[in-house]
Amino acid sequence: MKAVLDANVFVSALISLRGAPRQIIDRWRAEAFELLTSEAILQEIGHVLRYPKIAALHRLSEPQLMEFLALLREESHIVNPTETLAISPDESDNRYLECAVAGDAEYVVSGDKRHLLPLAEYRGVRIVSPATFLMALQLDE
Repeated sequence: MKAVLDANVFVSALISLRGAPRQIIDRWRAEAFELLTSEAILQEIGHVLRYPKIAALHRLSEPQLMEFLALLREESHIVNPTETLAISPDESDNRYLECAVAGDAEYVVSGDKRHLLPLAEYRGVRIVSPATFLMALQLDE
């Protein structure tokens, strides 16, 4: 199973040791699914995790943050999308869709109830909440 995770999933997983986002990251580390990313997504994750309000919540030092980002780069499958999409009104959300389409992902996982989740599906890629994706992982076992 291949999935693209929105930056908000990583933020939630780093802030709380409980909940579906953290379980998803743990499942990824246990190789329960293949994580697809792109350079644009990796940059956004790094940027979002450095927002002062977010950094105050996850409390990772800069070296710890760099280590986490290096892990994502090394352990995920980096996709190079060739198509630029303009599906979501939030421009950065389109990078997740581009990655998912280019990498033949089954899922985009997001907590974005305003832009991404209402799409529900795009070109065969299901756009689901962390809780829904966690259920899909459990069913896939």
